Amino acid sequence: MLRSLATAAAFAAVLSACGHSEQPVEDVRPVRTQQVSRTGIDNSATYSGEIRARHETSLGFLVGGRVQRRLVEVGDHVAVGMPLFQIDPTDTTLNANASRTQVESARVQYRQAQQDYQRYAELGRTQLVAKSEVERMGMSMETAREALRAAQANYGVTANQASYTTLRATTTGVVTSITVESGSVVAAGQTVVTIAERGEREIVISIPEARVDELRNARSLSVELWAAPGRHYIGRLRELAPDTDAVTRTYSARVSILDADDKIGLGMTGKVLVSLRGDDRLRRLPLTALYDVDGKPKVWVVDPKSSRVQLRPVTVAQAQRDCVLVSRGLRDGDLVVTAGANLLHAGQKVRAVDASDLPGARS
Repeated sequence: MLRSLATAAAFAAVLSACGHSEQPVEDVRPVRTQQVSRTGIDNSATYSGEIRARHETSLGFLVGGRVQRRLVEVGDHVAVGMPLFQIDPTDTTLNANASRTQVESARVQYRQAQQDYQRYAELGRTQLVAKSEVERMGMSMETAREALRAAQANYGVTANQASYTTLRATTTGVVTSITVESGSVVAAGQTVVTIAERGEREIVISIPEARVDELRNARSLSVELWAAPGRHYIGRLRELAPDTDAVTRTYSARVSILDADDKIGLGMTGKVLVSLRGDDRLRRLPLTALYDVDGKPKVWVVDPKSSRVQLRPVTVAQAQRDCVLVSRGLRDGDLVVTAGANLLHAGQKVRAVDASDLPGARS
């Protein structure tokens, strides 16, 4: 009897277990989140650059030739009229001698033509030669006169070239670059040496095309030297290139240093601190937080009570490399998914983790 009751009880338990099904376990996605706050938004930008002179003069010879002597080095201070380079004057001297010969030849021809004309003119007055012959001699003399003028002009130019064999400084300053050495052959007008003039100093920087307007509309600019951290100089945008560099695709800008002192040396490395105009509406998020739906940017916002996500449309004011500035759609305190957004759906439960714990992260 007892055995029958035990068997019946075991059978009932088996039937009860078969009739009860397990509830499915909800998928909780690991994500990385960020709390929206204006605190920490950096309303400034920094660009590195090189200290240069406000005015730089590039000099070259007015005639071509072989460089015979180099009289300066990079870093030398030069004054107006100081000799910098010399080229071999041999060719110029030969040209001057040739021109002198041409002038003498033209002068002889002119004098001969003048004497012939005077003789024929005298004979014409006595009607011993035809008037046409006198006119022909007048034309010959005019041709000789023009030849003499041309030869004299050529001689003057060539003679001046003898003084062009010495390149002299046209301004007072510091030699910043030299492009040739002794023995090099240079062409007329080729840049040989560059002189940075005394006076104003500025820093040359490169600006990404997406941030050009920020530089133009900056609240203020300041310059800091790597060699003197903590010392800030007042800057002012003086020049912005109208076109980008062919290689870097950035715009070159020159920022004048208004209160430069002796500590600012040519060639030093510095940085320009661009203070941007503040905007209380802006909130910064990583670019990975955006979830594009039908071409409209949205973000996943986490409900702190239920840990579930919902899509919220946002307005992007500006993109900055790996982040975006959002002007509408978010409030301080909102918890936004910044990594793993493409794996979510509306109402899904999430779990905030470190970036190293996300699926696909390297161990």
